[in-house]
Amino acid sequence: MSGQRAGLAVAAIGAVLFSGKAIVAKLMYRYNVDAVMVLTLRMLFAVPLFMAIGWWQSRKLPPLSWADRGRIVMLGFIGYYLSSFLDFIGLQYITAGLERLILFLTPSFVLLATAFWLKRPISARQWLSLLLAYAGIVLVFVHDLDVSGSQVWLGGALVLGSALTYAIYLIASGELVSRVGSLRLVAYAMCVSTACCIIQYLVLRRPLAELLQPAPVMWLSLVNAVFCTVLPVSMTMMAVARIGAPMVSQAGMIGPVSTLFLGFWLLGEPMTWVQLVGSALVMGGIYLLSVKPRVAAQPAR
Repeated sequence: MSGQRAGLAVAAIGAVLFSGKAIVAKLMYRYNVDAVMVLTLRMLFAVPLFMAIGWWQSRKLPPLSWADRGRIVMLGFIGYYLSSFLDFIGLQYITAGLERLILFLTPSFVLLATAFWLKRPISARQWLSLLLAYAGIVLVFVHDLDVSGSQVWLGGALVLGSALTYAIYLIASGELVSRVGSLRLVAYAMCVSTACCIIQYLVLRRPLAELLQPAPVMWLSLVNAVFCTVLPVSMTMMAVARIGAPMVSQAGMIGPVSTLFLGFWLLGEPMTWVQLVGSALVMGGIYLLSVKPRVAAQPAR
């Protein structure tokens, strides 16, 4: 159980850092940059660190099979390029509150896929934890949903696509991480994602000079790359290797709560007692995952 709690702690910290990308993106949009620029700068700053991690890991691990290389390319495209791109585009049309609520449908997708396709049973404790956490999320963010605007459905659909693709990534990575290694997998997948971003930038025929943005944009991109990308995705993969994708996805529901406080601090979003009660429910759901179930005493013979 100590290993499980450590895995949950790693997953929760990674979720807090990863959720910060929505705040950083909103701050960058104030400087009139679009989703393509946000994603491209994020990956360009992050890829040197991932290349170093991949090189370090490759020195002590066996070489990859061609089949695993193909799977890594697929994960890099779906999990980090496509999911992030859909999320950043969606954020241009909807509020951060609605984006957070949609993204945290991911645990449901992971649990259902695990139960029906991988034939793995989901315990009653996990379902109860999921119910508590979702009740808290709804309570926290229901008042923050801004359904005004003609493009809200477009933004919601894009973010929903982001949640679906990230759920696919979590499930597929859980099956691959034991063979490839958690850090090597995430490093190689992020390098693939960076290549996709560069190809997209060139296909759109954007001038390279546009990459030289004002200093605030560059600093925010560096924060996005290191603290909202390199650290959280590495921690998520380590947690998947330790406790599995379903529990990691559920522990990640602490992310909306952390974004609540980050939004209050950095974006001036309001914080009420209703949000605090909802936060307590989310934390209770996460705690439920870490509590060891009691084993019934065996009758004496």
